[in-house]
Amino acid sequence: MLGGRTKKICGSKDAKMNQGGKRFLFDLPGRYRIRVQGHLSASWSSRLSDMVITVRQPANQQPVTTLTGDLRDQAALMGVLNALYDMGCPLLKVERLGALPTAEDSNRRGEPI
Repeated sequence: MLGGRTKKICGSKDAKMNQGGKRFLFDLPGRYRIRVQGHLSASWSSRLSDMVITVRQPANQQPVTTLTGDLRDQAALMGVLNALYDMGCPLLKVERLGALPTAEDSNRRGEPI
């Protein structure tokens, strides 16, 4: 706190535009791919927002686990990342693969939900 007010490090929650004018999608569903070092059993999927878990182990290297799935917002992403942290999984990469269609998008196109 500075002078009785909390200093915001990364801006306000409502600041949803980056410098290029593109909208950040913190509050919308998206498809994510997360890579961690080590072997993570598929049985952890339910604890990790039902993400699909695959493990790849290149010759003479440590295994890399990839989690892929749909998350409802950034809070859900943080839940998965916090769970991986609590499990001691070193994070290698987090990618947002794209937005998921919303019910509003389907309604605009006249498609059933």
